[in-house]
Amino acid sequence: MSDEASPVVKAVSRPAPADDAAHLLLVDDDRRIRALMSRYLGAQGYRVTTAQNAAEARKHIASIAFDLLILDVMMPGENGFDLAISLRKDSQVPILMLTARSDAEDRVRGFEAGADDYLSKPFEPKELSLRIASILRRTQTSQSQVETTFVQMVRFGDFVFDVDRGELRQGDEALKLTDRERYMLKLLAQTPGEPVSREALAGDVAAGNERTIDVQMNRLRRKIERDPADPVYLQTARGAGYRLVVDR
Repeated sequence: MSDEASPVVKAVSRPAPADDAAHLLLVDDDRRIRALMSRYLGAQGYRVTTAQNAAEARKHIASIAFDLLILDVMMPGENGFDLAISLRKDSQVPILMLTARSDAEDRVRGFEAGADDYLSKPFEPKELSLRIASILRRTQTSQSQVETTFVQMVRFGDFVFDVDRGELRQGDEALKLTDRERYMLKLLAQTPGEPVSREALAGDVAAGNERTIDVQMNRLRRKIERDPADPVYLQTARGAGYRLVVDR
């Protein structure tokens, strides 16, 4: 967030966020940016907790169930990439990453770390708010919405995917999926064997270009395929996108 892009926060009384408002954790080593973003997001109706580094973030995460994390990439000590990778070992909380770098390789690295979306500095506060709303909307949909489809469960190899619940199991073990992985698998499972375009798999994520969708699909293949380089179930549909091959 640059000086030009920083929100102008007037000293007016605003109602406190509702108790059921989405709770965000903002992790950034820049105190001024933390204060500006926290005040702006609070004015948008969110509950906001801040942390200046990964260590402080971990303390908050240990005691609070956040709805979304906003991680700055370039922090001293443990950076945003490393923190995201570590959190993804046992948490699927949505992650929006912030960085002053805008090159494609950096974005790819963020998605490989498990980020749901990526925003480059400087940015307009309104865009940040829209990205957050988009991620939360998709999360709520994947968790609670019953899809309009005759397919309820699909089987492929040792795996069973419950489309309504968004739950993937291998035998008795429930496999951990990120929100983005669950969203993509649900789309593929609704039309088994039929190709689904990269645009559809990207959903409403503004950063969802072909490269990043391919990266996220490779991460999902590593959880499912015996040989991700030669997939049996999550197949590439040349020129069309991807398809899920299921047992009949």
